[in-house]
Amino acid sequence: MSSKSPLEQCVIDALDAYFHDLNGTEPHGIHAMVMLTVEKPLLQSVMRRAADNQSMAAQWLGINRNTLRKKLKEHRLIK
Repeated sequence: MSSKSPLEQCVIDALDAYFHDLNGTEPHGIHAMVMLTVEKPLLQSVMRRAADNQSMAAQWLGINRNTLRKKLKEHRLIK
């Protein structure tokens, strides 16, 4: 049995599919691609669970509230 969390296994499976779909083409910028793909839904989910309370969401995420606001703006989740 795997010791990986379901989320970790999901990421592994998604990346395996991504590499398969490249069909031998060399990938570029994978880290940025994954971070951009994962960060927005992470922020949306945490903000929803925290009832849009940025202080609470920042605490849950383990980041500074100002950093959270910056990320929310970058992803156009707030103005």
